[in-house]
Amino acid sequence: MIGKWKRDWGLTGRVFLTWILILAVYLFFIGVINFFFPGYFIFLIALAFLFAFGQYFFSDKLVLASTRARIVAEDEYPELHMMVEKLCNEAGLPKPRVAVMPSPVPNAFATGRSPKHAVVAVTDSIMNTLNREELEAVLAHELSHVKNRDILTMTVASFIAMIASMIMQNALFMNLFDGRENNGAWIVIWIVSILVWIVATLLMLLLSRYREFAADRGSAMITGNPQALISALKKISGRMDYVPAKKKQEIEGANAFFIIPAISGKSLTELLATHPSLDRRVAALEKIEAEIRGY
Repeated sequence: MIGKWKRDWGLTGRVFLTWILILAVYLFFIGVINFFFPGYFIFLIALAFLFAFGQYFFSDKLVLASTRARIVAEDEYPELHMMVEKLCNEAGLPKPRVAVMPSPVPNAFATGRSPKHAVVAVTDSIMNTLNREELEAVLAHELSHVKNRDILTMTVASFIAMIASMIMQNALFMNLFDGRENNGAWIVIWIVSILVWIVATLLMLLLSRYREFAADRGSAMITGNPQALISALKKISGRMDYVPAKKKQEIEGANAFFIIPAISGKSLTELLATHPSLDRRVAALEKIEAEIRGY
């Protein structure tokens, strides 16, 4: 269980490399903006910081509101609360608030800025789709996100993309009120912002996929039962095909938080996906099982 937790150095290395690339993009963008408009950079950083602050500190309220998930008491869902409490004891975490989301899409998510301010939520349909071991594996996956502080990770990672996005959307407005003959410079900044936003977004998606691999590993280590998560992922993925597209569209905005995204249209290419493919996740979990069993 938690005492046997072993770091996956290959995964850790890939995460570290991704962070280096994000930092490189950040430093490059700082250099370009400072070269052309040193005064604007402080303003943009302050504005982006306000957005990031709101995203970080109010993430739980925003996600709960957007998904219509409701915090539930122990007497409403005693078995669900017992599962979460048991897994928290295994993972060395304080018990988070527990929420239930009304949706025919079998899914689960975690949010909150820290382990002490976390929420773990499941849809009502997932409790009818999975057996007890599978549901525990899914909850352990979500608790691993909490333990790994993934909300903080993705908030920091998205910072440079937020700055680039603001410049992309407001470059013309900034140019009109600049009061100097800087048309050429603003065009350069606008083009660089587009390129930085694209690269930063791709790196964020890559980091998000590594985050899912890490949470899958955490679930396997907490429960000691990788096969339960494999079975749960297959059931959830299979059930998605039978959920009406309209119902999936209603919750697509929260796909980055879900254990499996609810995609209503054609499948996204792996490059643009927030989650690894099911096959890759299953293969990784099977390797973890071999590691746990010692063969």
